[in-house]
Amino acid sequence: MLGRAGTGRPGDESSQPSGLMDLLAVAAVLLDADGRVVLWSPEAERLYGYTAEEALGEYAARLLVHAEHWDWVVKTFVEVMETGRSWAGSFPIRRKDGSTRLVELRNMRLLDDRGDFYALGLGTDSPTLHELERDVALSTRLISQSPIGIAILDTELRYLAVNPALERIHAMPARDHIGLHYREVMRAPEFEAAESAMREVLRTGAPLVEQAPLVGRTAADPGNPHAWTISLFRLEDTQGRILGVAELVVDVTERYEAAQEAGETRRRLSVIADGSARIGTTLEVGQTARELAEVTVPAFADVAAVDVLDSILDEHRPPSREGSPAYFRALALKAAYPTDAVRAADPPGRIAAYPADRLATRCVRTGRPVLVRHADGKDLSCIARDERSATLLARAGVHSYLAVPLSARGTTIGFLGLTRARDPRPFDEDDMAIAVELASRAAVCIDNARAHQSVRNAAESLQRSLLPDHPPRLPGLEVASRYQPAQAAYEVGGDWYDVVPLDGARTALVVGDVMGSGIDAAATMGRLRTATTAYADLDLEPAQVLHHLDALTSRLEQYIATCVYAVYDPRRAECHLATAGHLPPALVCRGEHPRLLDLPTGAPLGVGGVPFETATVPLAPGDQLVLYTDGLVETREHSIDERLETLLRLLDTPDASLEETCDRLLHDLRHPANHDDVALLIARACLFTA
Repeated sequence: MLGRAGTGRPGDESSQPSGLMDLLAVAAVLLDADGRVVLWSPEAERLYGYTAEEALGEYAARLLVHAEHWDWVVKTFVEVMETGRSWAGSFPIRRKDGSTRLVELRNMRLLDDRGDFYALGLGTDSPTLHELERDVALSTRLISQSPIGIAILDTELRYLAVNPALERIHAMPARDHIGLHYREVMRAPEFEAAESAMREVLRTGAPLVEQAPLVGRTAADPGNPHAWTISLFRLEDTQGRILGVAELVVDVTERYEAAQEAGETRRRLSVIADGSARIGTTLEVGQTARELAEVTVPAFADVAAVDVLDSILDEHRPPSREGSPAYFRALALKAAYPTDAVRAADPPGRIAAYPADRLATRCVRTGRPVLVRHADGKDLSCIARDERSATLLARAGVHSYLAVPLSARGTTIGFLGLTRARDPRPFDEDDMAIAVELASRAAVCIDNARAHQSVRNAAESLQRSLLPDHPPRLPGLEVASRYQPAQAAYEVGGDWYDVVPLDGARTALVVGDVMGSGIDAAATMGRLRTATTAYADLDLEPAQVLHHLDALTSRLEQYIATCVYAVYDPRRAECHLATAGHLPPALVCRGEHPRLLDLPTGAPLGVGGVPFETATVPLAPGDQLVLYTDGLVETREHSIDERLETLLRLLDTPDASLEETCDRLLHDLRHPANHDDVALLIARACLFTA
């Protein structure tokens, strides 16, 4: 029987009729030794149709039995009364209304204190009894044979019944469950949620069907975690009183593991897709390394470090020999949370020597990944650069490690180091395959960036070597200049400027832009600058200089250039200018707002056959002439007119020094991500004394 709230004392609600007796509605009839009715229960009235007044004193056989059965009934009654043996079976009873009802009877002899015998007949509707018997049998078989674990617990969550399936799940006989509290059997912390759910179901009556899988361990298989879904519903009697709670437990370990594996596969594919989109967005070595680290943390590892062999980045350092330490330059370090594991790694930019027995050294020298599923103290000593770092890794709780080579074009250039500490999963072969894929993508991008940077550095060095150091003192002229290359993702262009002292205290000012980039563009710029200086020494008009430069450029394959050439004469306080497809110079006169000079534009150098014109503008002491290349003002987000207006606004500060003006223009107009280089030349006329 399920336990009920209540004491069973008279007046207690739990003593009210309920349960099987109410379902069966057992009728009681007592007969004397002659077969007359002497007691008649209310249930007998409902079952047979006669009231007590109608039945008492009557012969039971004549009252309840069809005539054709009288002889058998009388004979059986006599046997019961003489022998004391009970009789039980189904019998067709005649009801008051004349209908026949099949009744399940139990007849037995009773003896009172005076020695008189009586016959007690207990009866219930036979179809109702058989239906109940069938339901009980089915329920018993269903519970005992079900592969689903089933438990019945009372309102205090003490076990009342457990089926064989749950015995197997718990590895505990049913008899050992009985009377124990749920948490006395399911002690692991994971089952606190199930206990709370049971109490909620008892409180509200709302069933809980297939709660999210509960993962834990039991005595049946303590070495492996299992997953179960739990369904709960409240048990009540026919009067609605709460009896307890039923628990249905289904082992869904295989389904759970398959779902986990599918989720892990989706996560890994997501990491690869993320890496494809995010790694290699620039041609900067450091940025590419940081992108690789950011893709792997925290989705794939708790800490990631990207290190490259220093001999790859520094051409002057020879590769290390077999058996000797390997020198790595740290490029990127990323952690999912603050941890001592970060202190164990080298910060970006530092060069560190790893002994030959370290896993990082083995990884790059063999070109093969190194997987340490479960790292112990000995493993940590081989992972870390030194014992101090090994201690920090142990303090951080690092339990799994993976080193993957960065290989590009048949050469190993470094490694990606991954560790897990808070993430309880050890790295496995699938993780290693994902890491190899990410590292391969990043390695090619890093190698491309390294090669690009090498070429770019050479071009920038050539470019800067070809740019002039303008004389510290010029007759009647103060000059300031700047050259700024494009960001590292783009090649150096062919922008240049020059300041050439001429006879008669004059000065030639030149700014030009060879269209194209790289070493070829820088070399072409150098040839044009040399030619410009030579033509300037011939005392030619600006238009004539551009004419000769145009002819020279036409003989250079696939290159054209823009240029502005100006000659300042301090004796006359005027400037003679000619342009070849270049942006107009800006003139800043004292007491006036800056303006762009309206000059004949001319065709770019290299087009050929187009005449150039020389224009003359006054340039009094204090006035400024600003020459620049398009990299200063052109952007993809704004029109050229807007940018030129911004240039003039920034120039409207005549009292600033030329150096300050150069810095302000580059700061306010130049964006770090601009893809073009810039040449800027500002000249201010001064008082001239012969």
